[in-house]
Amino acid sequence: MTRRLALAALLPLALGLAACNKGGEDAASAGLSGDPIAPIAAPAGKNWAETVAITEEGGYRMGNPDAPIKVIEYASLTCPHCADFTAEAGSELRDQFVASGRVSYEMRNLVRDGVDLTLVQLTRCSAPESFFALTDQTFANQRAFFDKAQNAPKPAQEAAFAAAPAQRGMAIAKLVGADEFFAARGIGADQARKCLADTANAEKIATMSNEQSVKYDIQGTPTFLINGRKVDYNTWPKLKDELMKLGAR
Repeated sequence: MTRRLALAALLPLALGLAACNKGGEDAASAGLSGDPIAPIAAPAGKNWAETVAITEEGGYRMGNPDAPIKVIEYASLTCPHCADFTAEAGSELRDQFVASGRVSYEMRNLVRDGVDLTLVQLTRCSAPESFFALTDQTFANQRAFFDKAQNAPKPAQEAAFAAAPAQRGMAIAKLVGADEFFAARGIGADQARKCLADTANAEKIATMSNEQSVKYDIQGTPTFLINGRKVDYNTWPKLKDELMKLGAR
């Protein structure tokens, strides 16, 4: 992670510094249990796995807003372990747990560096319903973003991060290839430029990231809350086991 943190030092925003951490593999389960919860049908014409809303905390929630089991993930788009979790958990979490109406899943972006902030802004640059698909695809392309930034000449790196605030996001997007990546997914250059030039929104995202990392003592990503309680593991097998113990079975 060192090379990306070196780039982060050039970003003049107070951003969350939580590490990307795979820890917690051997942590004991929280030990909660409950009776099986019957599936909760979505309203006519709706599908819980396609129901997305922006929360007061600035996260994106997929699923039944009144689900009895609420999962929140704090994730960084520049954290390889977050990408690994999404690749392993994504379809099963969505299709087995969220689609049943028993579990809602909310992602809150924990911003670690300038590349992260740029990618976060771009995943939020379309309709809320596009957020999770764009996030999943961003994670899948994470290594390519890193490689392009790392292989860019140092003057190009410095120029991107030293650009004026309203131009910095687009400069970073071009540096890592995110402009072309998101254009291929329906977010054209003009739309991306407008989103990335919104410095007030960038500051808001960074501030929420900082405040919530302190409030919930987020030491690394991914970190999960289940029904408001932070758990001491961050792998899909552990989380899946917990959801089943709570009744999503």
